[in-house]
Amino acid sequence: MKEYACGDVVPGCGASFRVSSEEELLAVCTVHAQHDHGLTEPQMSDDLISRIRAVIRSVA
Repeated sequence: MKEYACGDVVPGCGASFRVSSEEELLAVCTVHAQHDHGLTEPQMSDDLISRIRAVIRSVA
C-alpha cells in the first residue's frame, strides 16, 4: 500500500490517499489536483510528480 498526504506538497490541503500502488496513487493525485487545485493539464508536471514521489509512504 502507498499513502500520500497532499498537505506535504500543498500546504493547507487536508486530502490524503491510500491505494495499492504508486501508479494508482499518481492517477488519484492527478484527479485531485484537477478538481481541488485547478490543474488544467491532463497530466501533472514532472516536477510535481517528483515532489509527490518524494513524500509517498509505504504502509502495511
